[in-house]
Amino acid sequence: MCGIAGVFRAGGDAVPEEALLQRMTAPLVHRGPDDEGYHREPGVGLGFRRLSIVDLAGGHQPLSNEDETLWLVLNGEIYNHLELRAQLEERGHRYKTRADAEAVLHAYEEWGPDCLDHLQGMFAFALYDRKRDRLFAARDRVGIKPFHYVETGKGLVFASEIKALLAHPDVPRQADPEAAALFLTYRYLPSPHTLFHGIRKLAPGHRLLADRGGIRVERWWDVDLQTRWNGTFAEAAEELRNRMRESVRARLMSDVPLGALLSGGLDSSIVVALMAEFHDGPVKTFSVGFPGASGNEEELPFAREVADAMGTEHHELIMREADLPDYITPLIWHMDEPLVEPAAIPVYLISRLARTTVTVVLTGEGADELFAGYPKYGRDHLARTYSRLPRAVREGLVRRGLNALPLPLRRLRVAERSLSLEKPAERWVSWFAGFAGPQRREILALDLLRRLEDPDATAPVQPWLA
Repeated sequence: MCGIAGVFRAGGDAVPEEALLQRMTAPLVHRGPDDEGYHREPGVGLGFRRLSIVDLAGGHQPLSNEDETLWLVLNGEIYNHLELRAQLEERGHRYKTRADAEAVLHAYEEWGPDCLDHLQGMFAFALYDRKRDRLFAARDRVGIKPFHYVETGKGLVFASEIKALLAHPDVPRQADPEAAALFLTYRYLPSPHTLFHGIRKLAPGHRLLADRGGIRVERWWDVDLQTRWNGTFAEAAEELRNRMRESVRARLMSDVPLGALLSGGLDSSIVVALMAEFHDGPVKTFSVGFPGASGNEEELPFAREVADAMGTEHHELIMREADLPDYITPLIWHMDEPLVEPAAIPVYLISRLARTTVTVVLTGEGADELFAGYPKYGRDHLARTYSRLPRAVREGLVRRGLNALPLPLRRLRVAERSLSLEKPAERWVSWFAGFAGPQRREILALDLLRRLEDPDATAPVQPWLA
């Protein structure tokens, strides 16, 4: 994890002050404690904080091409950089480092903005093209790495985190009430929204081009929902196994120690088992537990079982309930928005423990979304049956009874509300919604509700959530 920041103004003749870039990168030191670097010339300034993973000696950024007409700051890893290097060197490109980031420079020289189609990895980067007086920025396919930006009267300001943007004097410090309403509804902020007026997220799978013609944001990748699998179940299982194995192998690309966060669940256990196939020596694993936990809440015995089976070097952390409040404020600072998922706290703590031993960890995070692991996915088929019940039964007996249930059984109320909706997209949002329906109307001002439901608004909320 690294941190990037910068400013750009097409046709600008002023050279940004290095002190300004230093103020912007200072809040990113937790992302990149190992090194810092800056590049400045008329109209552009790039800043970088580095966490050294590949080519520890030669991977300093900002990084340039051979004639220094391209300058790059990149947060992330390009997993296929060695394959790209071989291909690009055959075409006459000459590398000066072993760093994976350099592949982006030469790929851009070869293919321009379409270089993104050739990159495999997680990344957010900004590349200054002096010949075209253009800033080219992009975010990886699913948005693993962050990229925030602001259009000011003096050009474009960008950074990995919002707090770095706020270190720039031209960036507005104004809350966005409509974005706050979206956050309360969805429990996260869909791109391009942030809680700050004027500050945007570059959406996953999107790229940004800024030049004398203005700023354009374009989608460069999307999920292919048209292709269907025509093989057997056994063939699909083998294909998944091969792709998982290759995915884990690629992510072991590192010149520094690495390990894994292990919960004992299927997702992280599979990752650790695959790591053990390729890793020299025992894999370092890290788990967190809670005193007094029992049943499905107690993960440590399952994590220990996997650690023993895989012969890992296992580390554990016990988290006390009384410690929780101490970490809410620092987590909000790191995330640049309110804390929604309590699970973020143990992940934060176990990551701090892992950092004392390793620099990089692999996790099973995101697998529930990818493989429909949440129980709600398995209940969605009941919507068709539930919708056949008479409205009086659904809205009278069932809903009235569920509303009388105590708070710990709130999930049943959420399930009833969601299953009563006909459209799959509406049910999905309702499953995850924080405040919807009557609750939403109670907490939001009337004028804000009207703006959100206005079809001409910039980000209208669907009427069924109001």
